[in-house]
Amino acid sequence: MKRRILIIDDEEGIRDLYRLELENEGYDVFTAPGSKEALRILKNEGVDLVILDIRLKGENGLELLQKMSGSHPQIPVIISSAYSSYRSDFSSWLAEGYVVKSTETGELLEEVKKVLRKFYPKGRKKV
Repeated sequence: MKRRILIIDDEEGIRDLYRLELENEGYDVFTAPGSKEALRILKNEGVDLVILDIRLKGENGLELLQKMSGSHPQIPVIISSAYSSYRSDFSSWLAEGYVVKSTETGELLEEVKKVLRKFYPKGRKKV
């Protein structure tokens, strides 16, 4: 069963890079530039994992993380941010993982695999 991942990032180049890398690993990938589109995808699609940027154009990703943890608490989130200082923000602790945003995607791919193994052991959907 293919896992479905949502990437939320306002940088189109990062969305495309992450999408291509994750699709090459066998995942189905959705992308969103901001919270409005992301919340629509979360409502209408069966997403297994979210990769979230913190600084979105005109929006705060930590506020979106709080909304998602309230409305979709079963979906794990990995924060991908160019600013490592957010690791110490209590709001970011709602996320299951944290990686510093980079065009080198090895760390992100490893974190995705780790979180998916934790939340979906033996390929099962988490209830």
